Amino acid sequence: MTLLELDGITVQYGSLTAVDDLSLSVERGELLCLLGPSGCGKSTTLRTIAGFERPDAGRVRLAEGGAPTDVTGTAPNDRDTAMVFQDWALFPNKTVRENVAFGLKMAGVADADRQARAEEMLSLVEMTDHAGADPTQLSGGQKQRVALARSLAVDPTLLLLDEPLSNLDRRLREDMQLELNAIHDRLETTMVYVTHDQDEAFTLADRIAVVNDGSVEQVGPPASVYTDPETLFVESFLGTTNLVDCTVRRAQTPAEPADAQVADGGRVALETPLGEPLFAPATETAVSEDDHVTASLRPEQLSVETVDTTGTETGDASEGDGLATTGTVDSRLHRGSQVRYEITVGEETLVTHRRIAERLGVGEGERVAVACSASAISFFDAGGRRLR
Repeated sequence: MTLLELDGITVQYGSLTAVDDLSLSVERGELLCLLGPSGCGKSTTLRTIAGFERPDAGRVRLAEGGAPTDVTGTAPNDRDTAMVFQDWALFPNKTVRENVAFGLKMAGVADADRQARAEEMLSLVEMTDHAGADPTQLSGGQKQRVALARSLAVDPTLLLLDEPLSNLDRRLREDMQLELNAIHDRLETTMVYVTHDQDEAFTLADRIAVVNDGSVEQVGPPASVYTDPETLFVESFLGTTNLVDCTVRRAQTPAEPADAQVADGGRVALETPLGEPLFAPATETAVSEDDHVTASLRPEQLSVETVDTTGTETGDASEGDGLATTGTVDSRLHRGSQVRYEITVGEETLVTHRRIAERLGVGEGERVAVACSASAISFFDAGGRRLR
């Protein structure tokens, strides 16, 4: 059941358009991450949901009982939402317990009831032992737990979180992600979570909305957004990839000569700087001679094998039907549990990585066979749309 609807939201600051005709829905009980680079409009979108920003166009609808109703003009304190901020925003002159109970006090909840609710939330975030402490005595992780407990105490229909873990160190941030996941699973509170951290989004989200220049590029479960990107921005923003500039030279079917014309059911031949062509599948998107196309090869999809002294591949790397060539190892860099390799192929440098236990037995300057199956290569037109 849909709990939140954003319909054509536009937010402008003078000549700057921060959010541009953004439409999105959030289902009841899900955790949706707004993921994108700094300045893309994701925090402005969150503030618009909360009521801190009034959109210049579009409507915000929130289901606070039945079907979603228009709350575009409703004040923040009259919306059934709560927000967790990046800087925690705890009252330094109140105890931890008083901070957690503050929203309930403002709502007129009886003292005994709000104290019981505060204790319940402190227990949930494992902060009961610090109930009487001053917030200035807490660590960053403890402050974040208190801020989360305070927001959950009012039992909001929708919980909004604006990069709440970004001020924590890496290990504590990862621990808090797991704790937040467990809390979400237990309470089934609907959450919209803003982050620029891809790992964080993939850890937390039921669905991800990738935001770019004020608009949503793609929405879906994390795995499907990563493996089946709709745009070049999504492909390049999520994880690491090798982007190769290509030029359309012709389209052909396997049985036709090299100078065959574009044909339904054929494949599009692309000139590349890799020293050999790539072949994109036939697509509904019209492509013509000399059109620009970008090929994306994920590092984990590259097969790399050693080449013996006679120049023969010692593995099966050349069996890939998309790319099958040789290259030279430029660099080998150990990065914790992985080894990163940079390999020159033709005029291009491709990056791949292996786990320490699976690292290649090659050094800088050595020749290797490089392959990538056609099904693992994504192609995008000059406008950044996926060729399908």
